[in-house]
Amino acid sequence: MEVLRQHIKPGKVYRRSDLEYYSTAIDRHLAQLIKEGVLVKLSQGLYYVPKQSKFGLVPPDDRCWVESFLKDDDFLMVSPNSYNALGLGLTQLYNTTWVYNHKRKGEFKLNAKTFEFKIKSSFPNEISKEFLLVDLLNNLEEVGENKKVLLEKVQHKLLGFNAQELMNAAQHYGTGKTKQFLKSVFRNSLLHD
Repeated sequence: MEVLRQHIKPGKVYRRSDLEYYSTAIDRHLAQLIKEGVLVKLSQGLYYVPKQSKFGLVPPDDRCWVESFLKDDDFLMVSPNSYNALGLGLTQLYNTTWVYNHKRKGEFKLNAKTFEFKIKSSFPNEISKEFLLVDLLNNLEEVGENKKVLLEKVQHKLLGFNAQELMNAAQHYGTGKTKQFLKSVFRNSLLHD
């Protein structure tokens, strides 16, 4: 039991399988640690070591949840609410976070939050303004806005983007429709210059 205690750190999320190496009676020890308040059972096979702040217990960071759930750190978390930062006058608010990854697909509740896992062949390590626009265009069907109006707004806003980075993002992460739309917009703007 003491070996197990030494390997758990406050603020971390663990799978049962991560902890079983440090105990000869893992289920009994986990139950005992939960009873003592050292561990909190999050869901089947997922445990959290509470971190204390002056305001009380701090819930685990969303990234920790997802990393433990996937058993992998190769993912990108995107909130559709981030599209509002593009200045396109979007009106929808979303209560989900999309997780682009290579392993899992589907909607899961973690820490009472909804995460929609989407399998993607590639995604960047960090979100850029250009990637966000490409991602918005990829997900037009899911954003709940008038598509025609939104595409017109995108055409007018393109001058505020780095054209080379936008085309690179489209080439690496865009769907066929997204690439075609951006190419036609850039061609039209070049013809009118």
